[in-house]
Amino acid sequence: MLTLGLIINPLAGLGGAVGLKGSDGVALQALALGAVPKAAERTRQALEALLPFKDQCVFLSCAGDMGGDLLRELGFATRLLAYQPDTPSTASDTLNAAREMLTHQPDLLLFAGGDGTARDICTVVGEQIPVLGIPAGVKIHSGVYGITPAASGEVLVHLLQGQLVDIRDAEVRDLDEDAFRNNQVRARHYGDMRVPQLGHFVQAVKQGGVESEALVHADIAACAVREMEDDVLYLIGSGKTTQAIMDELGLESTLLGVDAVCNHQLLAADLNEAAIWNLLQEYPAAKAIVSTMGGQGHVFGRGNQQFSPRILRHLGKENVTVVSTKTKLTQLQGRPLVIDSGDPELDKRWGGTLEVLTGYEDRVVYPLV
Repeated sequence: MLTLGLIINPLAGLGGAVGLKGSDGVALQALALGAVPKAAERTRQALEALLPFKDQCVFLSCAGDMGGDLLRELGFATRLLAYQPDTPSTASDTLNAAREMLTHQPDLLLFAGGDGTARDICTVVGEQIPVLGIPAGVKIHSGVYGITPAASGEVLVHLLQGQLVDIRDAEVRDLDEDAFRNNQVRARHYGDMRVPQLGHFVQAVKQGGVESEALVHADIAACAVREMEDDVLYLIGSGKTTQAIMDELGLESTLLGVDAVCNHQLLAADLNEAAIWNLLQEYPAAKAIVSTMGGQGHVFGRGNQQFSPRILRHLGKENVTVVSTKTKLTQLQGRPLVIDSGDPELDKRWGGTLEVLTGYEDRVVYPLV
């Protein structure tokens, strides 16, 4: 008998249809504008796949629209938690329900919501028990959700059938909705949860290739900052993609220049070649993060000549991270990226392929000549 926890955020997704770009803190406003709750229906779509397996599972859930009502309607064996949520429920109810759920240690915690709900669940649960999200929110950037409600149900069916299902860590990520409503994109990684993985049914973290360039830049920046090492000098090159990294760090940047960062602090801005060389003598560990030039594909030699041959040789190819949106790479129509450092021997030695960071923990291998 499989014990499944279920927490529904009844207000998830309300802000989408009425143009509020999310539901965090504006659910009542969305309802006043005529938004219709859909989280329960999205959950129903996931649970319908489990109906043939009613005798193989029992649910733990809250009373009312946080899960109990729907489970009773569908005829699943259900044990209700002692916790009584408010009406309408709030983020505190999700947190409190998750805390009580942990005391019962279900085999898997199923929850319906968006990235805000995932953050709340992650705050309490972390990696203590497996979880799986049913996508019901406006923003679904986290990698803890099925690609559709029905896909989440399919993952559960495989579990109930005793098939092998991998459990892997997946990121919980979210945007600052207030900033997003003001056209500012700030994506953050809030933690990891253990999620069952089954082929194409569980989504990856939203990343490169989406229609919003700003979102891709935010994903790249969040990943680049997360991977930064202590006491390492980072030379941040020019361009909008690298500017997003400086924004993620909360630092002023030089859009068309090279800035130096160490331990998330700005050391110097708009460096010339000689200043970069002097810094390299002070810092035994150094790396560079540069972007590609749109349309042309140059990595070095166009707009960033501060990275001279002697600096590139000192850094080494292995210490250079190239960042780019997939859209920008696609626009090259198969043409390779280009290094034109002014030293043909160096350019030849660096040629071949390189990895390009195109999203949150999303990289592609691309030719370089």
